[in-house]
Formats: sequence, C-alpha cells, structure tokens
Amino acid sequence: MRWPLIRYIPRSTHYRFVRWAPVAAVFSAILIVGAIASLFFHGLNLGIDFKGGVSLEIAMSRPIPEAELRAAVDKIGVHDAQVQGFASQPNTAMVKFLPAEGEAASAASKHVEAQLVKQFPDLKVTSRSEVGAKVSGELLMGGFKALGIALALTLGYIWFRFGLSYGSGAVVAVIHDIVLVLGVLSIAGIEFSMTEIAALLTVIGYSMNEKVITFDRLKENLRKYKTTPLRDIIDLSENERLSRTIITGTTALLALGGTMLFGGPVLFPLVFTMVMGIIIGTYSSIYIALPLILVWGVKRNDDDATPIRFGQASRP
Repeated sequence: MRWPLIRYIPRSTHYRFVRWAPVAAVFSAILIVGAIASLFFHGLNLGIDFKGGVSLEIAMSRPIPEAELRAAVDKIGVHDAQVQGFASQPNTAMVKFLPAEGEAASAASKHVEAQLVKQFPDLKVTSRSEVGAKVSGELLMGGFKALGIALALTLGYIWFRFGLSYGSGAVVAVIHDIVLVLGVLSIAGIEFSMTEIAALLTVIGYSMNEKVITFDRLKENLRKYKTTPLRDIIDLSENERLSRTIITGTTALLALGGTMLFGGPVLFPLVFTMVMGIIIGTYSSIYIALPLILVWGVKRNDDDATPIRFGQASRP
C-alpha cells in the first residue's frame, strides 16, 4: 500500500462536543448509580489475595498438563481452585484454592498436596504460601489506600500545573472512571485481585495523562482566543486533539485486545480492566472533566472567565 492508513483520519473536524454534554451527564449518572448498586448488592468477586487461601507452586519433570491438573484439583473439593501455568516455564505451575469452611489452611494444603502427588507421582511442591483472612483484609485496604494516594497526588499535580478548577475536574473524572470500572468488574463477576489494583493504578495514570493533554490544549487556546466563549474553545480544543486521541487509544486497545483474546484466563482480568479503563477514561476526558470546567469557569490572564451554563447560545 502506497499511502499510510492514517490519511483516512480527518485532519480537521468540527464536532460540537459541548452540545451533547448534558446528555452525557445524565448517561454517566445512570451508569454511576448502576455501578454503585452492583458494588453494594453484588460486590466484587474477590480473589485469594483478598479472601485468604493457599497457593502452591508445583513442578514436574515434563510439561504440566494443565487441563488434567485443573480436573484433579476440582475433584478434591476445594473452593475457587485456580491453576496458572507459565509459558516461559512449562514444567511449573501455580495452584491456588480456598480451604473448606472451618478447615485450617495448613491442613488443606497438606491434603491437596497428598492428593495431587497420588495422581501425578512426578509432581513436587516447590513452595507453599498461606494467606489468612486478616492478612488478605489488610491487602485489600492497602490496595484501596494506594488508589486514594494516587488520586491525591494527581490532584496536587494538576492543581500545581493548571489550577484548582482543572484539578478538581480531573479528579472527579478519574473517580468516575474507577467507579465505572469497578462496576463493570462487579457485574461481569471477574475476579478482583492485586493485579486488578495494579491495573486500576495504570488506568489512573492513563486517564490523567489524557486530562493533562486536554488541559494543555485548552489553556493554549484560552490564551490565543481571549474573547471567544469558553464552550467554543472547548469544542475547538477537542477537535484539534481528536486525531491524536483516536490514534493513541486505538493503538493501546489493539495491543491489549490481542492479549485479552489470546493471553489466557490468567491475564484476562488484568487486561480487561485496562481496556475498560482506556475506553472510559477517554470518554471522561471529553464529557466529565471539560464540562465541569465549563460550569465552574477558568481564568484567562488573571481575568475571570464567566462560567457559561449548558444550553446558553454561543453563536449568533
């Protein structure tokens, strides 16, 4: 092909993003209510990291037959059994499970190990770890504290660089992203573990990067067009960066999409969380962060820009 496909992306667009902000606000409010309701009534499908359990690292003299191993673990009768293989080390695997109610983790570990060795004589347990309910609860609290600290730091950074109105809009948008992603995980019943905490931190970073780029373009246009209504400058700024947003988001989704489809069940929760975060984060940059700035108003060269309410005409 002689010409790159990027030439099919329009260089100049004139979409009226602000025009649809009230509809997007109602849409987001409905999604937030639904996500919170799912988290309240259904909750998250917490993994062993947060519920407590046993993790066994095993090795064989041959590539581990994961399907047979999963079937053997299921027959033993433990709860939430998982078998995780390693592509780089086909002779090793990780077996995770929850002990039966009232059964000690150490006793469950020895029982499962004995049963597996009976069925697979060449199987050896190379390491064993047991996570109690208290430790897992501390891990869960620590994970959400990490998310809170990340939000506080990003608020401080945006406040320092752009001002409080920008920082507040960015943090509200990122909180919107996290709640919706958690709601999707809750509705889908996808296991929530420490890897999902890492994915959420990545989502915060990606979403905040989108906000920084958005605010940079907005401030630049505010300096260039000092008398143009704020809603028009927001539309102009979003249209100017639209092609960059499409290219960046599509590239990330293509890379993650391949991993989500072919990476297996172990990587799926992590990659799915990141994919949802990118989609929701891109949406919130346009229809959460910027409309809040439109409502609160910003400063132009130390002169207040009067907030313009939704629905107010800006063109003759």
